[in-house]
Amino acid sequence: VLSAALAVKVQMPALSPTMEEGNIIKWLKKEGEAVAAGDALCEIETDKAVVTLESNDDGVMAKILMDEGSRNVRLGTLIALMVEEGQDWKQVEIPPPEAAAPSAASPATHAAAAPVVPPAVSSPPPPPKPATSGPLRLSPAARHILDTNGLDPKLATPTGPRGLITKEDALNLLKKFPAPKATPAMTATAVPSPVPITATAPPPPPPGSRPNIPPLSVPGKPGAPGTFTEIPASNVRRVIAQRLTQSKTTIPHAYASVDCDMAAVMHLRKDLAKEQIKVSVNDFIIKAAAVTLKEMPEVNVTWSGDGPRALDSIHISIAVATDKGLITPIIKNAANKGVQEISANALAQKARDGKLLPEEYQGGSFSISNLGMFGISGFSAVINPPQACILAVGTSRAELRLCEDDQTLRTQQLMRVTLSSDGRLVDDELASRFLDKFRANLEQPRRMALA
Repeated sequence: VLSAALAVKVQMPALSPTMEEGNIIKWLKKEGEAVAAGDALCEIETDKAVVTLESNDDGVMAKILMDEGSRNVRLGTLIALMVEEGQDWKQVEIPPPEAAAPSAASPATHAAAAPVVPPAVSSPPPPPKPATSGPLRLSPAARHILDTNGLDPKLATPTGPRGLITKEDALNLLKKFPAPKATPAMTATAVPSPVPITATAPPPPPPGSRPNIPPLSVPGKPGAPGTFTEIPASNVRRVIAQRLTQSKTTIPHAYASVDCDMAAVMHLRKDLAKEQIKVSVNDFIIKAAAVTLKEMPEVNVTWSGDGPRALDSIHISIAVATDKGLITPIIKNAANKGVQEISANALAQKARDGKLLPEEYQGGSFSISNLGMFGISGFSAVINPPQACILAVGTSRAELRLCEDDQTLRTQQLMRVTLSSDGRLVDDELASRFLDKFRANLEQPRRMALA
């Protein structure tokens, strides 16, 4: 038997700065297959994308310890063993499960796997005497909890002002008399209750009291009111939730909107199409934002723990919706690229395929989120920390307006954009000047192309 200490250990690596755990999507090497340094071993879903793990050593894949589909594998977990060429890979010693693969299941799952033997009692404990007398006063949350679980409010001990039964009082009563064990459709991990539940009907309530209301959900009946199905959150979804919460709770958001006349952009697109050059409206928006940042470097900043930090480069992050959540691939040095060059990048498709490399979605200085293609007229977006701004783009609309030059009515194609800015870095006056210059650049696309 080949000692595990002599084998090459393959551990779950940190494939992004914010990654804490990963999911193994697919193994690209089989046990017994030769591996050269640089070969792809497996595909791992990080908190951002699906990344290919490459081998740092030559050898033979001896044992795969974490199968395809393994979820929430913590960093540093042993996922495979390799041996040097010429060694018998079939004789490699497998480390014990505790050292090889800490289980990604929650403690509640292990608890559910071990049966709990209820204590031997001849009869259930008698219910306590009602703790309240006179008219009952319940908070809305307490009433909902008690009604949903069919508990008599008179059994609760009120702790609120003037005898009010609070939410905490209702939860304390629910601990004493837990609801029947949930069905698989109601919860993913159900722990058997150590207290036997009787099927006898409760005694009728005394005159003048609130009658007991049966539970809203019907255990064991699919589709009953109150039932639900657990949906496992992907690493991407969890990180998005953390980032959104961080942004809205730590960044003072300010908002400003402006309408841009898109007539010149639409006309230029038609001229380019005649020359077989296809560019989108979004490509012009990216270019206009980058040029404006170049002209106003005081907006091209981020917030660090010590304060503002001016950036030397202009990298535009583009919000792309995927099946697993939102991700922001980056157009690097966008101010120095032409509209056609911006259009030629395939990062959006790579994002949808989950194939972005870390350097393709990290380090942006300004974000753009465009929902115009979905018919959204206008919206405000959440800032992507540590960036200072994000530009939300709506769809264009036809609107009849009075032309100031000759006082005639003309139809204009207007597109509303809303800038969300970090008030610590970009105040209202600076945000207004940025939008005014952005509009001027977008409404003169030929001049902008020379900027």
